[in-house]
Amino acid sequence: MARRRNSSSTGSSGNSTGPRNRTPQPVRVRRRTFGDFVKAFLAFVALLVLVVGVPLALASQVGWPLPSGAPSLDWLQQEITVQTFLHILTVVVWLAWAQFTACVLVEVKAAVSGVGVPGRVPGAGPSQLLARQLVAALLLVGATAASLTPGLSQLGHSLEGNQKPAVAAAQQTPGLFAQTQEQTANAASALAEQAAHARADSQAKHGDTKYYRIQPPEGRHHDSLWEIAERHLGDGRRYKEIYELNKDRVQPDGSRLSEASLIRPGWIMEMPGDARGGDLVEMPDAAPTVSPEVQQQIHDYAKSGHHAQGGDHAQGGHHAQGGDHAQGGHHAQGGDHAQGGGAQGGGGHVSLPEQRPAPDRGAPHQQPAPHAQQHQGSGDFGLPQALLGAPFLAAGLLAALGRRRRQALWQSAISTVRGRGMEPPTPTGDALDAQDALLVGADPEGVRLLDRSLRGLAAALAAESRPLPVVYAAWLTGGDLHLQLAQPAGKPPAPWQLGQDQTFWVLARTDAETYGDTDTAAPYPGLVSLGTMDDSRLLLNLEAVPGIVSLSGRAADRDAVFASVAAELATNGWSDRMTITLVGFGEDLTPLAPNRLRHLDGIDALLETMEAETRQRRGALGAAGHDSVLTGRTGPAQHARWAPHLVLLAAQPAAEDARRLAELAADASRLGIGYLVGSESGELPGASWEMEISGDGKLRAPLLGLELDAQMLPAAQRQAVVELFVEADPEHGGPDGPTTTPPFLVDISEQGRPAVYARLVGSYEIIGLDAPDDERSALLHEALALLLLHREGVHPRVLSSALWPRGVTDDVREALLERLRAWLGTDPDGTPRLTTDATGRLVLAKSVVSDLDVLRSLYHEATQGRGVDSRAVRGRLLTDALVLVRGPLLADRPAGRYRWLTHEIVDAQLPLLVADIGLALSEFHLEKDRAERAIEALNAALRTAPDDERLWHELLRATHATGDPERLTALAADLVARSGARGLPPRTEALLDELLPTWREGAAAVG
Repeated sequence: MARRRNSSSTGSSGNSTGPRNRTPQPVRVRRRTFGDFVKAFLAFVALLVLVVGVPLALASQVGWPLPSGAPSLDWLQQEITVQTFLHILTVVVWLAWAQFTACVLVEVKAAVSGVGVPGRVPGAGPSQLLARQLVAALLLVGATAASLTPGLSQLGHSLEGNQKPAVAAAQQTPGLFAQTQEQTANAASALAEQAAHARADSQAKHGDTKYYRIQPPEGRHHDSLWEIAERHLGDGRRYKEIYELNKDRVQPDGSRLSEASLIRPGWIMEMPGDARGGDLVEMPDAAPTVSPEVQQQIHDYAKSGHHAQGGDHAQGGHHAQGGDHAQGGHHAQGGDHAQGGGAQGGGGHVSLPEQRPAPDRGAPHQQPAPHAQQHQGSGDFGLPQALLGAPFLAAGLLAALGRRRRQALWQSAISTVRGRGMEPPTPTGDALDAQDALLVGADPEGVRLLDRSLRGLAAALAAESRPLPVVYAAWLTGGDLHLQLAQPAGKPPAPWQLGQDQTFWVLARTDAETYGDTDTAAPYPGLVSLGTMDDSRLLLNLEAVPGIVSLSGRAADRDAVFASVAAELATNGWSDRMTITLVGFGEDLTPLAPNRLRHLDGIDALLETMEAETRQRRGALGAAGHDSVLTGRTGPAQHARWAPHLVLLAAQPAAEDARRLAELAADASRLGIGYLVGSESGELPGASWEMEISGDGKLRAPLLGLELDAQMLPAAQRQAVVELFVEADPEHGGPDGPTTTPPFLVDISEQGRPAVYARLVGSYEIIGLDAPDDERSALLHEALALLLLHREGVHPRVLSSALWPRGVTDDVREALLERLRAWLGTDPDGTPRLTTDATGRLVLAKSVVSDLDVLRSLYHEATQGRGVDSRAVRGRLLTDALVLVRGPLLADRPAGRYRWLTHEIVDAQLPLLVADIGLALSEFHLEKDRAERAIEALNAALRTAPDDERLWHELLRATHATGDPERLTALAADLVARSGARGLPPRTEALLDELLPTWREGAAAVG
């Protein structure tokens, strides 16, 4: 029977044919012409002459060539004459006539009976071809619609040779098939669709297609298309042929094959024609080992081979190459591939989870995709793609950078020199591009949901007195979180559900959003992003791998992967405490997280350290009575006691060192220790899982069935990110922290009145512009607020990702920018108030000012400008500044908007700035013993900065200066009540002891 093929199934061409419509198309009915009748008449005459005329002429003119009796031996001695040659030639002609007549009879029989391809007469190639043409021409005039008949012969050419799949249809419908070669080619092309449509019935009738039934898992081994192709086709990369043969066909359980990696036990796979192997089923009806139920399933499946799919699928010789994103199966080989002592009961497996729709909760469900993968535009505007495409890494780095900058602000606030370091340093060059890429690429909401989901799972298991299961990997796909377990662990606690099999626990995003903050240890802090496969992101649990994970490839590519892993582990939001040891690389990465990252010079120091820690952890687990650190994390133990220790060794160790490392890693997963080791040759003793990073950014693990678009942090981007952290370090720039000048100072004189004035400190108001239309008002106001808070300029991608966290297309973003430009208008000299600088960033004109700009300028002028030399000017400027403070920043912003403020530190800057203004004004009044005025200024500042301890201390001093003990006692009692159970800070207690020694008695009375 004819099997499904594409046009290149017999060649080596790399280009597959395009999809074809499988719907049968009507074929033009070819009307018989006068020429057809002439051809038929001539064919009849030719056949009559050749079949009847030739023997009559020979019999009448030459006679019967054979002797009438048995010849004697004397004729052998007779002389050879011309007559002898004529007799020999006559015999040859009689034989040729006999052969041609046999050919005519065979062709006529095949045409009349409709058997399809006629039998071959031995040694009669040209003679049978002539007979076929004559018979076809003769019978053509007797056909009512010859071109509708799919029984066309190939005129001596095989199906493989001319690639015209018409013979399959001949096996279904009898009819005329003998035409000329030109007619055959045209008709075969017209009937290709009918032939394709008829293949399924033909296959079911003849039953010689091979099928394979997906086997259930055995231990940790899962069947995969890659392994099936490797066993039965000789090359695992041919899994795509199997996938294309079976894509979207209904399986016995009612589901369909939609991804090459998503296969289930019991499914049936039709195999390519050259498949070989004992577990293939070729003829189900005749296979005694196949149950009747399975036979029926295969028959039903065979009939679905060419349902309406919208087009043929490429098959044949087009195998998966390095550029393909997915590999069939994505399963591991269990313990078969573990090497050395690094395996604990065999290697694990990592498989791509089934993508299924989340349960309908009554509301649309959508996962905010990483910004880099959204339709933000055709170009990246020069931003580093490595950070744009790493949402969790970017979110961790951005959060850590914000904490570092806040730390610098607080250190500046408590310094003796006021006004220094109030503005973080403005990055430039590559560092600025890196910061913008972090803002665009970060997915803090995804990190928050991942953290809450994992901690919520740990809390639920602890409530049921169940241990944490060993998790090899986490997949984020389709908005859902899939945890892949090392082995089945029963039914997960609600709202978690079982996934595609017993080793997958799944949490829909809508369910994850119901989790709140939980005071539970992070259960899987060793999860780290490795890359993406199709639309799924893989996080590998390094501390759970049974042995060493090796990474081979070029040194620069390996370092980029190691740097990404180290940076994400050091800053991620789903871990508590951990230790990350870097060996052979990454000394420059320690500023990212000095409390987590440590660098060792060589393998000797690493072995000494890990041998000691391995002994210590084994003893601690034994003393606590735990099987593993996972058991301890769900109990009352301290979080830090079971924190993971992850070792990243970039350079391949020597053979003896590798052996010692493998011995240490043999029990590492139970102890919460993980090893990622670089390998130059790809072969590392003791490596349970072997990965390779290629020059095109593909991370491959053939034995695991993985091929990912790797998450990497190349050297240039790594240096830019580190520069951001170094510049933000509180110790950077001298003992008083970073010394910077506010980036934007406005003219605070009467002549400096702005054209557009926005009030951000408190409720949001705009003066100098007409109100925009209601439809775009919220977006325009938010965009203007972002630009006002970043006078240095805002990257268009940063603006669009801030306004549309789920992504937006170029045309929508550009349309908004045009509306924003039109709304802001131009200055009297015609200069637009919104322009683009040399780097492509959006910048506001100096005529557009916010009250925060004025507030900073007033304080700067009072403390570092004219107010330094003039007390009267200083008092007036500080008073004017404090009057501007109407509350917190953007106090009335609508819910769900301005989420980008979580990435900013302006929420920390504003209270510190207001506190500094209040302290400076209080000092100004106390110099003249105006305690009441000082108290008034401090209380005004406390309304915006209620948690600033400096303001309370100054208020205590100002109240003490009034000479009213009862008032001071009441203030002390108020402070005690505010402090709650945590009590007063030590410095506040010391100050009260100094100013009001009896304060404790009053506090006790109140208590």
